[in-house]
Amino acid sequence: MMNIHQILKQLPHRYPFLLVDRVLAIEKGKSIKALKNVTINEPFFEGHFPHRPVMPGVLMLEALAQAAALLAFDALGTSPSDEMVYYFAGIDGARFKRPVEPGDQLILEVELLRMKAGIFKFKARALVDDELAVEAELTCAMRNIT
Repeated sequence: MMNIHQILKQLPHRYPFLLVDRVLAIEKGKSIKALKNVTINEPFFEGHFPHRPVMPGVLMLEALAQAAALLAFDALGTSPSDEMVYYFAGIDGARFKRPVEPGDQLILEVELLRMKAGIFKFKARALVDDELAVEAELTCAMRNIT
């Protein structure tokens, strides 16, 4: 488990872009289960959509990528630094199955498929009430920027 204070030490993201509230379980080098509480106070709901607020699909994918980053840093036994960035390198097979609305708890499940030379491939999905909301394969890259 990881609380918000531990997550803030591991991810460079901050409000309004930090999209992981808690890590429920992590199996080193294998998988992570985390959660994002979706509230009406999210700034994106103001414009997406005012008459029927729905979490944007790209932000669901970003939440999954942030959970994947936590898994990657844990697998490597490292933390992010000012000299390193963690980028999206690809999103394959993204499918959106249900809308995510204020009041939902988005459960983020990410499995590490492989890692080699700073490139990570993940199988990811997010659920609300055990119902699939989004699934995709994510490719991410860690790169030194110095």
